[in-house]
Amino acid sequence: MDETIRQRMIELLAGGEYTDRDLSQFLGISEKDVVYHLEHIARSVQGQKRKLKVIPARCMECGFTFEDRRRFSKPGRCPRCKGEHLQDPRYHIQ
Repeated sequence: MDETIRQRMIELLAGGEYTDRDLSQFLGISEKDVVYHLEHIARSVQGQKRKLKVIPARCMECGFTFEDRRRFSKPGRCPRCKGEHLQDPRYHIQ
């Protein structure tokens, strides 16, 4: 396997939707490292006329959706209800 972690992430993301936890488990790296790589992948796929799409995190208690969030890391809690039961954001490449 001569592929880099980012190349393997791009292949996975081109084939489906994954959370940072999913990617962490598939690739054997920490979730923090996944977030770091996602930032670079978002820029590199633009040169290939593709886009890293983010399905935003959502609060499971009140339904608030983090649509305007620009960071790839998971939010800690809901700004509306202050709940911490959040559905993780998912990522894929179009």
